Amino acid sequence: MHPTLEKKGAPNATISPNEIKEYDDNPPKVRQIIEYGLELTKQNLNYTYGSAEPATGGMDCSGFVYYVLQQNGFSDVPRDSSQQYVWLRKAGNFNAVLSRHEDSFELDALKPGDLLFWSGTYNIDRDPPVTHTMIYLGREKRTKKRVMVGASDGRTYDGKQRFGVSVFDFKLPPPPNSNDAKISPVFVGYGRIPGLTGD
Repeated sequence: MHPTLEKKGAPNATISPNEIKEYDDNPPKVRQIIEYGLELTKQNLNYTYGSAEPATGGMDCSGFVYYVLQQNGFSDVPRDSSQQYVWLRKAGNFNAVLSRHEDSFELDALKPGDLLFWSGTYNIDRDPPVTHTMIYLGREKRTKKRVMVGASDGRTYDGKQRFGVSVFDFKLPPPPNSNDAKISPVFVGYGRIPGLTGD
């Protein structure tokens, strides 16, 4: 992955809150975070490794989460995905997911506004080895599929690969190909933002 190369995929996707199932049932603070995140998807921002500032024209995954939460009153949010994961774990707000099935009981507690975490999305020596994060939006009314918002270097939405700040499909990764030495993303789990009130 080279930060200066522009990758071309489909344009960034956005949806409006009223396209999310039972959106109005969310607590006001969750709606505020989601609406702020969705506003950023309309700004044609690229995926820019190391950036947490939309004014630079792009952001990376943890930079997106950091910026959205900072702007909405969470001053203690860490900057990188590994530390964001630690932040949730220490608050006792984390749900581990080992299953690769969409209907697993492990996803039963997943709520809009939760942070989602992956490992193995790119090669980096980090402890814990969490490399990717996004904000869960809920289920789309139109497709009934789970969707999320954030910055990605090539995840898909509506069957098309996108590079930048966008809405994406939330799918569990397929099992790693045992004879494939390339990196293999693993979804590790999700959790409530620490200090989020009004549940």
